[in-house]
Amino acid sequence: MKFMKNGIWYRNGLHFSCLRCGKCCWDEGPYTEVYIDRDDILKMAAYLNLYPDEFHRRYVTRSDEYAVLRSDRGACVMLRDASCGVYPVRPRQCRTWPFWPENLNRRTWYGEVRKRCPGAGQGRRYTPEEIEAIWLSGSPVS
Repeated sequence: MKFMKNGIWYRNGLHFSCLRCGKCCWDEGPYTEVYIDRDDILKMAAYLNLYPDEFHRRYVTRSDEYAVLRSDRGACVMLRDASCGVYPVRPRQCRTWPFWPENLNRRTWYGEVRKRCPGAGQGRRYTPEEIEAIWLSGSPVS
C-alpha cells in the first residue's frame, strides 16, 4: 500500500511516542491477541534464555490457525510491572503499534487508538512515508 501524501487525512503526519506504560498490553476489544511468527518466537526465546520449544510451551497458544502470546489475568503474558518484559525484541505487531493499516483512519485513530494509548498524539511526528515503512518493514517505533 502506497500512501498518497495529499490524499490521506494524516498527510501532515501523526505524532507518537511509546511511553512504555503497558496499556497496549491489556486484552481489550479488537486489541486482544498478540499474533506472533517463528522469528518473534526465536528472538523472544533467546532474549529470555529459553529454547524455542520451551518458550512455545510456556507462552504460546493458538487462536484459529495463528500462534498468539498467552494471556495472563487479562494481559499479555509478557507484561511485567506495567511494561513489556521483552521490549527490545517485542513481536512485530507490538513494534509497529499504532501504525497498523486498520488504525490509520481518522475515526479509529482519534477513538480507539487515542483512548487506549497515551503516547498517540505525543512525541515526534511521523511522516506518511515513515508510517508506511514502519508497517511494511516491521521496524520498531520509538
